[in-house]
Amino acid sequence: MKEVAKYKQAAHSGLNEVNQDELVRKHAPLVKRIAYHLMSRLPPTVQIDDLVQSGMIGLLEASRNYDAAQGASFETYAGIRIRGAMLDEIRKGDWAPRSLHRKVREISKVVAEIEAECGRDARDAEVAARLGMELNQYYQTLQDASSHKVFSFEDLPSKDEVLSEGLFERIPEPSENVEKEMFKKALAQAIASLPERERLVMSLYYKEELNLRETGEVMGVSESRVCQIHSQALIRLKARMVDWYS
Repeated sequence: MKEVAKYKQAAHSGLNEVNQDELVRKHAPLVKRIAYHLMSRLPPTVQIDDLVQSGMIGLLEASRNYDAAQGASFETYAGIRIRGAMLDEIRKGDWAPRSLHRKVREISKVVAEIEAECGRDARDAEVAARLGMELNQYYQTLQDASSHKVFSFEDLPSKDEVLSEGLFERIPEPSENVEKEMFKKALAQAIASLPERERLVMSLYYKEELNLRETGEVMGVSESRVCQIHSQALIRLKARMVDWYS
């Protein structure tokens, strides 16, 4: 905290820029650490240099905006800003064709229809049949969707990030907190209702933070199959959470 204290003092002595540079140099390794952590969960088409570059911008912004009086360490605050900048870069670089987005929406709609009609989990074969696809085409679409990051819960902040970020953002209205808690409860229930294999993939990938290859090794299936199961789980969740997005 000595460096942070010096930074705060410098705000009143005209040495802000010097101390910002000091903070940036000291925490530059944090940018790479966060970048490589994200890379382990992203398709190979994402370039590490792009993440590092956007993360450095986030670090620079953090060095300018940090306020030690808010109570959190600079590293905590910077980590949130760095990760946020990287996720913004990923979102801006959505390279999936519109046709793939359309197919995913169609799959989600059909899954919701079948589950409403039958009162059970929609099966892959019947979803593919209703879409007029061969089963292998259906699985390829799921894999493409996962590879292109058409949908994801990646940018939902962790519990620690929510708590830390709250120190630097406006205080939400009580109704917002209630709605957020209701959404989290509904999402937890939707995840708990997934078929066993999809639920296991979600747990290993998001809770245990294994990448797709490691998840496949645990489950005894190929990485491509994990991609398909992961995509199917997200589509099913999207279908079951449709009321939250309408």
